[in-house]
Amino acid sequence: MWAPQPLLDQFVCVEDPAAEDTLKTGKSSMGSSQCSEVTEVVCLESDLQDGQMKEVEVNHHKILLVRNEGKFSAVGSLCTHYGAPLIKGALVGNHVRCPWHGACFNTTTGDIEEYPGLDSLPSYKVRVENGKVYVTASKQKVTKRVKEMSCRVRGVCHTVLLVGGGPASLQCAETLRQNNYGGRIIMVTKDEQLPLDKTKLSKAMNIESEKILLRPSDFFQKHDIEIWTEKEVVSVNTEGKTVTLSDGTTQQYNQLLISTGARARTMQCPGADMENVKHLESYKDAAEIYQMSVGKKAVVVGTSFIGMEVAAYLSDKAASVAVVGKSEFPYQFSLGPDIGKMTMKMLEEKNVSFYTNDGVVEMRGENGRVKEIVLKTGVVLPVDVVIIGIGVIPNSDFLKGSMVEVDSKNAVVVDKFMKTNILDVFAAGDVTSFPLSIREDKRVQIGHWQLAQAHGRVAALNMLNKPTELNSIPYFWTVLLGKSIRYAGYGEGYTDIVFKGNVDERKFLTFYIKGDEVVAVASMNFDPAVSKLAEIMATGQKITKSQAESEDLEWLKLP
Repeated sequence: MWAPQPLLDQFVCVEDPAAEDTLKTGKSSMGSSQCSEVTEVVCLESDLQDGQMKEVEVNHHKILLVRNEGKFSAVGSLCTHYGAPLIKGALVGNHVRCPWHGACFNTTTGDIEEYPGLDSLPSYKVRVENGKVYVTASKQKVTKRVKEMSCRVRGVCHTVLLVGGGPASLQCAETLRQNNYGGRIIMVTKDEQLPLDKTKLSKAMNIESEKILLRPSDFFQKHDIEIWTEKEVVSVNTEGKTVTLSDGTTQQYNQLLISTGARARTMQCPGADMENVKHLESYKDAAEIYQMSVGKKAVVVGTSFIGMEVAAYLSDKAASVAVVGKSEFPYQFSLGPDIGKMTMKMLEEKNVSFYTNDGVVEMRGENGRVKEIVLKTGVVLPVDVVIIGIGVIPNSDFLKGSMVEVDSKNAVVVDKFMKTNILDVFAAGDVTSFPLSIREDKRVQIGHWQLAQAHGRVAALNMLNKPTELNSIPYFWTVLLGKSIRYAGYGEGYTDIVFKGNVDERKFLTFYIKGDEVVAVASMNFDPAVSKLAEIMATGQKITKSQAESEDLEWLKLP
């Protein structure tokens, strides 16, 4: 029997004659049916310095090779969220941040450490010998890895009730099972579907629901996570640890997560309750708006991120699209007038009309359907469907009568551990007001998908008495006509803006400054700048105004 050389003894099948070729070529064909791995020389040790990464191939599968503190590691090369190439991301220490939406992965273990996304990266065995770097990978191509999860354990009489079917609840449920929680998990959602990637509903409104499921039904069955769809909690009794559902039934809990999100703010004008006045809150809403808009006259009220995405999506599907906004430009207060003006021009090039510094005073129609809307300026717009996007309100009405603290804006007040003022009651996601670490624990309400996931994870760990504070950097993205704007940090109250690149050319990096500190950044076609800056913020380093104003960005060390 052929015996492998020491270098290859853990990688090559001893019964595979073809393995002899590995000694000559550095590549194992692994011809035996008993073998499922392939080992290849991917580079020389000298090809990578500390703090560098390289995309390599093993058996035609792309892998991310990283060198940190003299050690090599290898993980999957594609972000598990939407498949972005991580080689174009930001590498800091032993983790890499996705260039598109900010998900962060440990480059040693492959574990996901920051969101969005649910799954971790596959990790691979690496060995260095005689100046060559060998990587071993499975013959079967794997791009994602679900963390090991437990199931319900017979005899464990403990229930965690998750109110809401969004990313916070889902991440909480998965984190509980990943940490060997053996009790009962119930998720209650008013939605008809299992948890969906709702960020796509304003970007691809006619997408099939199965394509945006965050997890298939058998996943929940396998890990004993109960999903109660089309049910709504109408009241909470924190003393008795029970909730009452819309169908009149009650459910006991030991620990409760409030993650009911926020609902669309409604218009307060005559005619706003007619049937073709729509809000985008669910998959059903998206499908109805799309069906009602194709070949018809659509008006979007509000220049919010949702409103602008809907207008952009419908621009080549509706007969006409008009946007009504109360400010001079979209995003004027969040991203600034320059970026707002640029996005407005993008949509105008697709024949979207804008009515700015204006508002709706009346909706007129017949037979319960709006036919025209009247603006403050006197303009009358004919319309077949109206989409409202003028902000959101936290879904906390069901807590009235309970002892759970809510603030003046109806947001549930939590601490860094996602705990409310009531023992065993936690809250997460858009419904909360929470302390933001990068702004000296200023209490904020931020409706980012990524933050909702982070909230869910922190809540779960603290439910399990594993003290964990929220330290995530807010990260957000919006997509208009195939162009993405990325944003990280918290820019409320900024006093100055510094631009790099050219906004009119749609290639820029923007620094939002308060006093002498950069508090947020945004970009278009400037990857991975926002992810790199998010990593700097995550380390606690302050980015100064002078750094932002410097003629070059050498300090940022962009590729």
